[in-house]
Amino acid sequence: MGTGAPSGTVTFLFTDIEGSTRLWDAAPDAMRAALERHDPILRSAIEGHGGYVFSTGGMGSPPPSNGLVKRSQPQSRRSRD
Repeated sequence: MGTGAPSGTVTFLFTDIEGSTRLWDAAPDAMRAALERHDPILRSAIEGHGGYVFSTGGMGSPPPSNGLVKRSQPQSRRSRD
């Protein structure tokens, strides 16, 4: 990354791969390979337009197991009450 973190008014870009959970379940090796190509393309596009990538938010990793998601949901509900 050639420049430091931005200051002032900034815009956040969040991306998602449609159907990624299903794809991780069905073809984890193919998803890893796809992200190895996807991530540098996205980073290049962002930085090429003066953007700054500050986090990849876990991209490149399979989603947590269903059990972990199910265990975390009651805690999320509890924190909203």
